Amino acid sequence: MSFIIIIRLSSAIWNTISDCDEVYNYWEPAHYLVYNKGFQTWEYSPFYAIRSYFYIILHTLPIRLVNTLVTENKIIQFYVVRIVLALACSSCEIYFYKGVSKQFGINTNRITQWFSLFSAGMFVATPAFLPSSFSMYLTFLSMGAWFNGNIKVAILATAASAIIGWPFVGVLGLPIALDIIIRQKKLLVFIGWSLISLIVFLVPMVIIDSQYYGKLVIAPLNIVLYNVFSPHGPDLYGVEPVSYYVINGFLNFNVVFLAALVSLPVVVSIHFIIYYFMIQLISVSEIPVPLALSPMYLWLLIFFSTPHKEERFLFPIYPFFALAGALCVDQIQVRLFLSIRYSSLRLYCSIFSKGSGMKYSEYSNWIPLSIGCVFTLLSAFRILALYQGYHGSMDIYMQLNRISKDNKIHTMSFNKVVNICVGKEWYRFPSSFFLPDKNWHLRFLKSDFGGQLPKEYDSSINGTKIIPTDMNDMNLEEESRYFDVKKCHYIIDLDLSSVSPDHQYTGSYHWKTLLSIPFLDSTRSHRFFRAFYIPNLSRKYCTYVDYNLLQFTKLSKLSH
Repeated sequence: MSFIIIIRLSSAIWNTISDCDEVYNYWEPAHYLVYNKGFQTWEYSPFYAIRSYFYIILHTLPIRLVNTLVTENKIIQFYVVRIVLALACSSCEIYFYKGVSKQFGINTNRITQWFSLFSAGMFVATPAFLPSSFSMYLTFLSMGAWFNGNIKVAILATAASAIIGWPFVGVLGLPIALDIIIRQKKLLVFIGWSLISLIVFLVPMVIIDSQYYGKLVIAPLNIVLYNVFSPHGPDLYGVEPVSYYVINGFLNFNVVFLAALVSLPVVVSIHFIIYYFMIQLISVSEIPVPLALSPMYLWLLIFFSTPHKEERFLFPIYPFFALAGALCVDQIQVRLFLSIRYSSLRLYCSIFSKGSGMKYSEYSNWIPLSIGCVFTLLSAFRILALYQGYHGSMDIYMQLNRISKDNKIHTMSFNKVVNICVGKEWYRFPSSFFLPDKNWHLRFLKSDFGGQLPKEYDSSINGTKIIPTDMNDMNLEEESRYFDVKKCHYIIDLDLSSVSPDHQYTGSYHWKTLLSIPFLDSTRSHRFFRAFYIPNLSRKYCTYVDYNLLQFTKLSKLSH
């Protein structure tokens, strides 16, 4: 239990933010609710209202507590939220593992824990301030409750995941509903607790969201209407082929992902072999394995077929990758490898292990151990690649806070507006929690990006109720977002040779480099060695460039 918590806390501390949606759709509204300053996306415009402030408010509770009782340091508040998320994930995982042990046995449980704890995917998803991560926690909880026979918690967790988190994850609860209604014949229990879930979760959400938007809002319904029934849906960007999820699944779960994909046919085939040989094995599973794995396959069927694909869309089924992979390995190890009566292994054991007290299972431990070691090594290489390659962006903003307190570098008076400008690196901004104080503002410069950038919330008391100007749901560029580079005090930029000269600032006469941190240039790096950090080899086959913090050299001539 302690080891699980330590692993998850490590991801909260060391992980980067890999998705700009996490920043601008969640961290920024949270910052606005606490500090009345932050960026707003079109999804939070009252005209569209497809995001829930109720979800954001839940995450601001630890921020407000730390701000009141401990410290006003916003970076610490940022990491406290991540730590809380990691602890929430750990708690749900522990309950899930108990259910796996009860339903599928100790061996499957041990392998599931191994695959979940050391996966690169869980390292990325655990501390993410995303509804898909929130739904992942509740997938652990709902499935754990289902496996433990606690159908009330299973219904509540599924409902909370779909209502508060992401409405589409309700699909994962369909097998639970079928099991409760058909196999367990508890229709009234299902209906009763479903109604309780709506009252407990949906009613307060509608009340709070309607208050913030200034009109009646049912955010989960709006999300479904936009994604399913709007003319263009979510396919304006992020359109990828099926191979995107295959590659992404392998990067995050490597060999376990492949085992998970074939787990159902493997389980069915081995059960057929066992039946054919009339071998009697004790099964602890009350829930049929195909039914237990069906949520994963249902999710993959739906999301593999939709054009819009994102890494975070797979987060809710990460628990199933670990479980399905473990079941696949367990079936091969225990049921097939040990069950065929006339195998050479049985003959070997009967001749050479007489009186030694050794069990047949001891001869098969090499199967999960070998797969587990390969999986762990590749996961470690993947996590190292993410940290070594991309952590520089967060490091720069951490150092920005140090520089803001250094009078030898930052010579401006305390109450002056300070403009931090970003061009092509707008999407790696880790949120306003990394800006030193309320007088520091992030500004956007014109770059090669041609889509719609976020806009600052209105600073008035009822800012969330005001429909912002220059907003659209078509990802069309809004020229009003761009700032005059001559008014920038600092620029954060990445040296890339592929960028047009008009958007390059390093080396310019007016800009002095204060700090540079190595950052991976993925376009000029070997695909394998940039994906998995192999000591010595990755440095040889990958190209690193400078992630820079630049300071204008003639601050006195700038307009404040």
